[in-house]
Amino acid sequence: MAAMSDLFQQLAPKGAEYSAKDIEVLEGLEPVRRRPGMYIGGTDDRALHHLVAEVLDNAMDEAVAGHASWIELELAVDGICTVRDNGRGIPIDPHPKFPDKSALEVILTTLHSGGKFGGDAYKVSGGLHGVGISVVNALSDKLVVEVARERTLYTQSFSRGLALGPLEKVGAVQNRRGTTVMFHPDPQIFGERAHLRPGPLYRLARSKAYLFRGVQIRWKCDPLLLKEGDEFPAEETLHFPGGLTDFLRAVLKDRPLITRDEFQGIAPLADDMGQVEWAVAWPDDDEDGFVNTYCNTVPTPEGGTHEAGFRNALTRGLRAYGDMANNKKAAQITAEDVMVGACIMVSLFMRDPQFQGQTKEKLASPEATRLVENAIKDRFDHWLSGDKASAAALLGKLVDRAEDRLRRRQAKEMNRKTPTKRLRLPGKLADCSRSLNVGTELFLVEGDSAGGSAKSGRNRETQAILPLRGKILNVASASVDKLRQNQELKDLMEALGCGFRESYDDDKLRYEKIIIMTDADVDGAHIASLLMTFFYQEMPDLIRNGHLYLALPPLYRLSHGQTVVYGRDDAHKEELLKTVFANKKNVEISRFKGLGEMPPAQLKETTMDPSKRVLLRVTIPSGRTEEDHEEAKEVARLVESLMGRKPELRFQFIQERAKFATDLDV
Repeated sequence: MAAMSDLFQQLAPKGAEYSAKDIEVLEGLEPVRRRPGMYIGGTDDRALHHLVAEVLDNAMDEAVAGHASWIELELAVDGICTVRDNGRGIPIDPHPKFPDKSALEVILTTLHSGGKFGGDAYKVSGGLHGVGISVVNALSDKLVVEVARERTLYTQSFSRGLALGPLEKVGAVQNRRGTTVMFHPDPQIFGERAHLRPGPLYRLARSKAYLFRGVQIRWKCDPLLLKEGDEFPAEETLHFPGGLTDFLRAVLKDRPLITRDEFQGIAPLADDMGQVEWAVAWPDDDEDGFVNTYCNTVPTPEGGTHEAGFRNALTRGLRAYGDMANNKKAAQITAEDVMVGACIMVSLFMRDPQFQGQTKEKLASPEATRLVENAIKDRFDHWLSGDKASAAALLGKLVDRAEDRLRRRQAKEMNRKTPTKRLRLPGKLADCSRSLNVGTELFLVEGDSAGGSAKSGRNRETQAILPLRGKILNVASASVDKLRQNQELKDLMEALGCGFRESYDDDKLRYEKIIIMTDADVDGAHIASLLMTFFYQEMPDLIRNGHLYLALPPLYRLSHGQTVVYGRDDAHKEELLKTVFANKKNVEISRFKGLGEMPPAQLKETTMDPSKRVLLRVTIPSGRTEEDHEEAKEVARLVESLMGRKPELRFQFIQERAKFATDLDV
C-alpha cells in the first residue's frame, strides 16, 4: 500500500492547479481536427478514403430523392478529388439563424447542420448527423464548392474548415445545375505520404451504381495514376439497370449454383418506411461466400439489424418449408448453416436509420430486423414453393451442413478427453488441467529458459506452455518436405490438435487462445514474425476466428524506493521517467535480456495474468466485403515479399523504407 500511495503522489505533483482557465472550449470545426477518429474512425488509409464516401453519399442522396440522374467522380494526379452531380444544388440563400452567412457556408463550417434531420427535403438518406461534408472540409487543406442554381453559378473556397472568403456569384450558366465539391485531404492530418488511390474509389463508385439502379456514375482518373495490372479503367460510365442482381451475376460468373436461379427482388417495407432490395445465391463449390449489406447506399461492413432480419427470413423460411415437406431434420438448420458459403447482397432504404458511429459501419435501428424479415419472408416462401427441385437441393445441402456441425460439436469434448490423444502430445508441452478448451491458453515461448519461468508463473488449470527451440522454420520459403520434417512445427501442430490447411478443424482446437510470448527485442520480433507466418500459411482460419494473440512483455524495470513499474519499450520508459519518477534521482533501470531472466512472479504479473496483461490480437481481412478481398490480396503480397523465396523483394522493401527507419535496435 505504501508503494501505491507513493505512486499516486508522484502522479499528482504538489502545486498542480486545476481551474477554469484549464477548460478548453473548441469552436467551429476544431473538434474534428483535434479528434478526427471520432468522426471518420482514424487517420489511416481507410479513414482517408472515407472522406470521398461522405461527399459521394450526399450526391447519392440527391439521386435517391429523384433530383439527380448522374454523378461524376474524378481523381486528379495531384490528389484532388472532385464529386459533381446534377441535383438541386446546395442552397445559397442566407440562413435564417445566421443572416450574415449563406446556407452553403453554414453547412460547410458547422457541425450538425443539413437538410436531413426532418421535414420533406429527403425521405431517405445516408446522411443523418449533418457532419459529413463539414468533416471533409475540416480535414482538407483545400476545398472548393460550386453550386449551379436557377441558371446562376456560385462558388466558395475553404481551407481546414475555415471560409477563405464569402460566397461569390460567378455569373449566368446554361444547361447546368447541381453541386460540385473539389477537395484535397490535409497532409497535416493524414501524413505527407498519404494519397487517395483510384482502386478503392472506383470500387466505391461501382458499388453505388449497383445500389441505386436509377443513377449513372461517371468515373474518371488521371491515366498517370494507373499501374500495370490494375483492374479498373481510367474512364467508365457505371450504370446497372439490374441493380444488385447485376452485381451478383458479375461476381459469380460461371460458378455453379445449388439452385436454378438466385433469390432476388425488391419489396416495400411496412408503414411506408422504405424498401429493401436483395440478391442471394448458394454456389455449389467450396469457395468462400460473402455478405455485403447497405443502408441508404452506405456500406455496413459489420452488418447490423437489417442483416439480422434477412438472416431470420431465410432461416425460418427454410425450416418452415422443411416442415411442410416432412423433412424433420430441417429443424436443425441455423442461420450459420444458411449463411456460410452464400453470396449475399442486401440494400435497405429506410427513414431515420440509426448507425453505430459516424463511419456508419453497422446499422443499429432495432425496427429494421422486423421490417426486413416481414418484407422478405413471404417472398422467400413463394420462391421455394415455385421451384421445388431447387428448394429440395438447397434444403438437402443445408441439412447436411447442420448434421456435420452437430457431429463436430459432439466430438469436441471427446477429442480432449481421449487418452490416446494425450499420449501423442509433445513431451515438452506443459499442458493445462481443464478438459474443455473454453478459457484455456497456450503460450508459445522461445527456449527452455523462458519456458521454465512461464511454467512456474502460469495458472495450471487454464494455461499451457510450449517452449520452442530457437527460430522456427520459415514456412513461406520452405518446401512441404521440410515442413513435415521440422520437429518444432510438428510439436506445435500436435499440441494444437486441429489439423492444418484443408484439414483444419476449428472445433478440434485444444485451446481458446494461442499466445506468442517472445522477448521484447529484435530476435523476439523475428521469432514472432516466423510464427505468425506459419499460422497465416498453414492455419489462416485460426487467425480469422480470433484465436491468435501476441503478448507484450516489458523491456525495462524501473524502481525507486518501493515504487516499481515496467516499461514496454524506450518511449514508454521515457514517459515513466517524466511522470511516475518525475524529479526523482537515481532511478534504477534494468533492461531484461529475455523472458528467461525474469522471475516467475514478475512474468506472471506483467505478461501472463489476464487481469493485468496486455495482448494484441492478430487479424487478417475477413473477406466479407469486396474491399476486404482487396486487402487480403495486399496482405498475401506483403507476406510473399517479406517472407517468401525471393530475397530481392525483401531487399527492395528495405531500400524503399530505409530512409524512414529510426532508433534501430541492432
